[in-house]
Amino acid sequence: MDVTEKRTFSLAPEQVSYIDKLVDAGTYASANDVIDAGLKALRERDAELDQWLRDEVLPVMEAMDADPSRAIPADHVFDEIRALHEKRVKDAGDAA
Repeated sequence: MDVTEKRTFSLAPEQVSYIDKLVDAGTYASANDVIDAGLKALRERDAELDQWLRDEVLPVMEAMDADPSRAIPADHVFDEIRALHEKRVKDAGDAA
């Protein structure tokens, strides 16, 4: 048998309304089920984020630490972003 612990929370009216809407529509059997689903989604999101950090971000960070010359200077990146933005603004103006 699952052990439960009673908690009291304050929710904004729009959150209460959303929970009630889900229960009234039959999407969930109770407000507790809505909260359970929300917590499950948060756990899954956190696990995916942790995996992404571990599998993709950490190796890049370690590679950059090992060889900082691989880095692209921030000024260069911002210059490219500004140029792209200017082109899009110009193209949008030409299309109008």
